[in-house]
Amino acid sequence: MATKRTKRATTRRGWGAIRKLPSGRYQASYTGPDLVRYPAPITFDTQAAAEEWLALERRTVTSGDWIPPAERRAELERIRKIERATKPPTLAEYSTRWLAARKTKGRPLADRTRDHYADLLDRIILPTLGTLELREITPEHVADWYDAAALDRPTTRAHAYSLLRSILATAADPAANSGKPRIPFNPCGIRGGGTSPRGTRAELATAEEVATIAAAMPPAHRLLVLLADGIGLRFGELAELRRSDLDLKNGMVRVRRAVARSRSVGPVVKGTKSEAGARDIPLPPHLIPEVRKHLLEHTEPGRTGRLFPGTHGGYLAPSTFYGHAATFDKDGNQLTAGRGWYEARRAAGRDDLRLHDLRHGALTEAARLGATLAELMALGGHATSTAALRYQRSSSDRLTELARLRSEAQGWTAEGAQ
Repeated sequence: MATKRTKRATTRRGWGAIRKLPSGRYQASYTGPDLVRYPAPITFDTQAAAEEWLALERRTVTSGDWIPPAERRAELERIRKIERATKPPTLAEYSTRWLAARKTKGRPLADRTRDHYADLLDRIILPTLGTLELREITPEHVADWYDAAALDRPTTRAHAYSLLRSILATAADPAANSGKPRIPFNPCGIRGGGTSPRGTRAELATAEEVATIAAAMPPAHRLLVLLADGIGLRFGELAELRRSDLDLKNGMVRVRRAVARSRSVGPVVKGTKSEAGARDIPLPPHLIPEVRKHLLEHTEPGRTGRLFPGTHGGYLAPSTFYGHAATFDKDGNQLTAGRGWYEARRAAGRDDLRLHDLRHGALTEAARLGATLAELMALGGHATSTAALRYQRSSSDRLTELARLRSEAQGWTAEGAQ
């Protein structure tokens, strides 16, 4: 059976042709001076729009400026590329390139760091300054932005300012811009803008509070709390511990790796925070039975089995470990059940306590018991003495308190000293 053909209406004109397509749109074409037929690069909604395109094309032919449409488009793209290359970039455009090319000590940024920078740009910096060209950003712009940025989050504001200062420092550096700086100077000159006031550190947990928290944790995560308190490991170091990292015969834990979570790529295993972070730490003898029990009941099989696997395999997610605290109405009636770290610390009456505070407590206690600076650095995995000195200062504070208590025990009073 013969297929019925749909006749396409073609309108012949004095110059060019217009054809109505089955879709209802219109296609225009014409024969150029080179006797080649050129169709319009698009179809048109109406016949009048197609006629307008033909009129414009005819005008270029009669003026003598006509060149084939493909060559015309190529020339237009070349001009646009030149304009893009010579037009000063906005902060949003420059920061995108800066983030992609940024290196630290010759290495690309860690995924988690890149995510953090991208988040600061998207949420804090670019909504206010992103559309400005680099050369338009003045110290006044920076000051106005800083005065309004993340007022309730001083640490976030300090991080955002430090990032902005680094980006604009690169823009002002001739060596980073083929000898020609993008801007004459860095407009970020706020003294102390990249620092935030040190928050009040939580009171250290007592042995009884740690025991209460550990007892309230899910059994699979109880040892994680005890190790954080007993040997001062970070969460990422604990979550990456494997069976092969334990030497129970000699009572040692080998710390060689840590896992971090990146929003863009998920869990990322890397070396420790610094070379000094690779360390062997003695296990407190009272924890060895707890470790043996945990290995039997909760650890993945095999030498490379994770000590603290996720609920469905893989890495333990922070959200799984931390959970949430129970909620109560104004009369004290429980509305929802809690689980994990947040519920366990609530049970101990320590809603202010962070897991990292257990690490702080372990190192402070080591200093109180007489650990040297070198020993504190080895225990904490610190590359410099700066961090370890904080724990020695904490120990000094404790010794001052002990001296006061001794005087009081011997009958001294504050009133008697006046």
